[in-house]
Amino acid sequence: MQNLRHAATEAFHRLGLKQRQLGYEELDEADPSYSKPQPHWFHTLQVRRLTVQRGRSNSDPMGGKSFDQDFQWKTGLQFGTANSYLNLEKIGEGTYATVYKGISRINGHLVALKVIRMKTEEGVPFTAIREASLLKGLKHANIVLLHDIIHTKEALTFVFEYVQTDLAEYMTQHPGGLHSYNVRIFMFQLLRGLSYIHGRRILHRDLKPQNLLISYLGELKLADFGLARSKSIPCQTYSSEVVTLWYRPPDVLLGSTDYSTALDIWGAGCIFIEMLQGTPAFPGVADVFEQLQKIWAVVGVPTEEMWPGVNELPNFRPEWFQPCAPQQFRNVWKRLSQLPYKTEDLAQQILITIPRDRISAQDALQHPYFNTLPPPIMQLRDMREIGTPLH
Repeated sequence: MQNLRHAATEAFHRLGLKQRQLGYEELDEADPSYSKPQPHWFHTLQVRRLTVQRGRSNSDPMGGKSFDQDFQWKTGLQFGTANSYLNLEKIGEGTYATVYKGISRINGHLVALKVIRMKTEEGVPFTAIREASLLKGLKHANIVLLHDIIHTKEALTFVFEYVQTDLAEYMTQHPGGLHSYNVRIFMFQLLRGLSYIHGRRILHRDLKPQNLLISYLGELKLADFGLARSKSIPCQTYSSEVVTLWYRPPDVLLGSTDYSTALDIWGAGCIFIEMLQGTPAFPGVADVFEQLQKIWAVVGVPTEEMWPGVNELPNFRPEWFQPCAPQQFRNVWKRLSQLPYKTEDLAQQILITIPRDRISAQDALQHPYFNTLPPPIMQLRDMREIGTPLH
């Protein structure tokens, strides 16, 4: 326990921070305990002084609690068994699964336990099987790591590495848009993760800030592969009901099921804008029509001449392609053009209406927008240094 807290304290001193009982506080250079951070890329991660108390601090993974009385290390425990992990607290709940913060009783590592409830008459949900099969083959610094799988009569539990927060929560803590340098770091890592899975012909199909995990060192990791699909397996059953509405590209909104990696690229572009301006790029509320209108107001209304075949898409409606009244979203490009280092150009290459014309993740990584990042981040290995595998 002490070693874990000592390591966290050292990490925060390297970041130029000191721990408080709750939240973070910037170190004062006049403070005797202050030492200037070393020039690692993550030291510029934006951290603002909190004016309100938070119930849990990332600097203390145990949240100030002590489990010494009810937690005992055991030898001989095996992977794949429920008693090898201890639940500490619930951190999220969805329709089909509940996520807990936990700890491995095998090695003391913090973990995230995604517990999928089993329905006796249906067995293991197919989406869970697909998620497990894909994640077991993905080992990358920008992909959440699956440590273990536990299968019982009552539940299927995925054991993931524990990551402190997600991009949605991070943006909530830093309203009004993120620091431009941090946007660049996060966007670079998002594209690295996409380039990795796209190179293996895997589509995520559910990109949104809630599915991008952020560690306290500024590492971004793609998570929640429940809707992911592999294009290496021939399939004619792709659905247009993928991706949360705000991050769904126009071709899929119009009912296209013949999509590829450009699907994820559009979602990444929407997240890019959201990080920069602090609000969603295209926040449709009512239906597909409203979502398309918000998109057309920014990128323009496409025509059959511009986009051959658009009239043949299943959800095509001529009334949906009428000129849009100017909206506040037209100001998106104006705000981007005021930012340095080709921000506007990258956004425009990503948020292209016609899917075949969107830039790929690999090409986007070479865009001049990222030229100001220090060389070490450009030279990071794709494959994570795992050391001794957990399973």
